Amino acid sequence: MNIRFTDMPPLEPVQDGRDAQARSAAVLAADAIPVYEASVTVNYRSGGRTLVVGSAANALPWADRLAAALPVTVLLLDNQDTMPVRPYPVHVARTVAVAGWLGSFEARWQAPGRPVEQGRFDLVLDLSPSRLIPSHQRPNGYYAPGYDDDARAQAVEAMFEMVGDFEKPKYFSYKERICAHGRNGQEGCTACIDICSAQAIAGDGDKIKVNPYLCAGCGACSTVCPTGAISYAFPPAALTGKRIQAALRSYREAGGSAPVLLLHDPEHGAALLAQLGDAIPGRVIPLALQHTASTGIDVWFAAIAYGASGISVLMTGHEAPQYTAALDQQMEIAQAVLDGLGYDGPHLQLLRVDAPEELAVALRHAPRGLAPSEPAVFHLANDKRNTLDYALDHLHRHAPQRPEQVALPPGAPFGAIEVNRSACTLCMSCVGACPAGALQDGQGVPLLRFIEKNCVQCGLCATTCPENAITLTPRLSFMETRNQPVVLNETQPFHCIRCDKPFGTLQMVENMLGRLGSHPAFAGHLDRLRMCGDCRVIDMMEPRDEMRVTTLRRD
Repeated sequence: MNIRFTDMPPLEPVQDGRDAQARSAAVLAADAIPVYEASVTVNYRSGGRTLVVGSAANALPWADRLAAALPVTVLLLDNQDTMPVRPYPVHVARTVAVAGWLGSFEARWQAPGRPVEQGRFDLVLDLSPSRLIPSHQRPNGYYAPGYDDDARAQAVEAMFEMVGDFEKPKYFSYKERICAHGRNGQEGCTACIDICSAQAIAGDGDKIKVNPYLCAGCGACSTVCPTGAISYAFPPAALTGKRIQAALRSYREAGGSAPVLLLHDPEHGAALLAQLGDAIPGRVIPLALQHTASTGIDVWFAAIAYGASGISVLMTGHEAPQYTAALDQQMEIAQAVLDGLGYDGPHLQLLRVDAPEELAVALRHAPRGLAPSEPAVFHLANDKRNTLDYALDHLHRHAPQRPEQVALPPGAPFGAIEVNRSACTLCMSCVGACPAGALQDGQGVPLLRFIEKNCVQCGLCATTCPENAITLTPRLSFMETRNQPVVLNETQPFHCIRCDKPFGTLQMVENMLGRLGSHPAFAGHLDRLRMCGDCRVIDMMEPRDEMRVTTLRRD
């Protein structure tokens, strides 16, 4: 796209000038919020042991330069008639594998006809044709500059400085108790694993594990997490909320109208905005984030509740592609809610631009959606679901329309479940699988209860159900019953025909009779399926050739 600034329709100069002055006040107010110091850090130690991988023509000249200050080992990927003589180890390798991070890289390689060798390194200069570590976000200490000599020179200069002790914030916090990844060996939500561009998150049984040394702090995992089990710890959501609230309040008090928050990263996005200068519309308030993938529906809903007419998120092409897909989905969900409440929109804009001309045009069409008539005063919580509760309650209370529920697209973290009563045996497997407390048993009575407000639509209940009796229904409910337990299924308990103790439900016993009636253990003894576990064992152990009298109670 090659559009000149003069090709754009003119702004209303008076209002745009007033908005620009209000924007200045908003930016000052946001910048006045102090940034928290990281309370927990991740520490690296590098002794400078460097691995260089590539062909002889590519690797050896740069290895020679690095060897002037660092201990170097080279792996050559091409054949060598005569091994080059160097004051550092040089190996020929046909296969190479590298994993790790600054101060803790592990490399394995093998030459033809030789056993596998391995080594540990602090730094890696990867000059191979295909990157050895393919993740979009590269680990600290790993340099893969490609074929450009200037980029290679910059990488080598940076490596000279990577000796010593280093630290970074621990960007995330994790609450295993409410994680929806899995229960009882059944897999549920994998959103954080799928989106992590550093490959720092992996499944670990029913929970996840996050490698803090690989985590790059993009915050995308917290954006897509439905429960808030993984959250952004640095900077925390509460700090971002204070900055947004202060900016919008100052903008409003200075006489600005229809403000749009432009969320951007502090490097590439900020550089692109700097090229625009005065071409940025006055009502657009730039707000730098640690990463543009670190905010989602909780922050956006809160910003609109505070009075924003729209949210624009600037992506410059340097982000991982899965971030764009995730933000697209988040915006679809958020806009569906706002549309359902009658707020004229659109309110959300995902910008994918890498040139100032394109950005200028896009910002002239920034969202101008309807905001609540009364700005909210709540503060963002570090607990994602609490923030959503506050924001959605405010948006519904001041909405042009106040429906009891709003239909949402699949993947939304809100919804109900439907239970097929004829199939459900009330085994309560779903209750044990639910990570959010949305499903509850009857406290000794055979009934299944559901609290819709707690449901995050992770699907663990449906996956766990042995009868396939559960279906997810994505929606957002504003009914009073959303906070209250609602009975989805109930029945009378089935009593043991021998001791009269309740041990299940009629549906469950009928299912067992249908499935196990032909099993050799029960052939000719179907009444055992109508007995509790204790009585079943007693009946099986009693001698068959002795006369006995047993009173069987039949329903």
